[in-house]
Amino acid sequence: MVVEEVGIAAMGYVFEHQVRFHETDGAGVVYFANELMMCHAAYEASLEAAGLDLGAFFRAEALAYPIVHTSMDYRRPLRCGDRITIHLAPTRLDDSSFEIQYQLTLEATAVAQAVTRHVCIEVASRRRSPLPTEMEQWLVQWSDRSPQLREGQ
Repeated sequence: MVVEEVGIAAMGYVFEHQVRFHETDGAGVVYFANELMMCHAAYEASLEAAGLDLGAFFRAEALAYPIVHTSMDYRRPLRCGDRITIHLAPTRLDDSSFEIQYQLTLEATAVAQAVTRHVCIEVASRRRSPLPTEMEQWLVQWSDRSPQLREGQ
């Protein structure tokens, strides 16, 4: 797949996801919070694709990356069976924080956009900490605007 064909700017990591029945509500459309969970699945996949150990990352024994802000705009409903593509692009904000922009597309149409902002903190003190080398490398790898296609679950 060529990302430009869907009419959006190329983003550094691309993740595919097929909407499952359990992600929908009584009206048969994806429950709004589940679209953010799909974005988080793309985030996790990008970390793993960059070589980070997800178990260690999310155990957060020394450092953690809590989300301090999120927003999402919904443009079109998603339904069970829809196969969406999530384009993810992280941006460093300062020495201890970063933002991830997501665009969800279905059949070459943007259906939603999201943003999450994360701050690196030391777990013991809960104080800000500079991003470690592995996260700096992740930022560089997926900020480079070269699309990579990954299959989701």
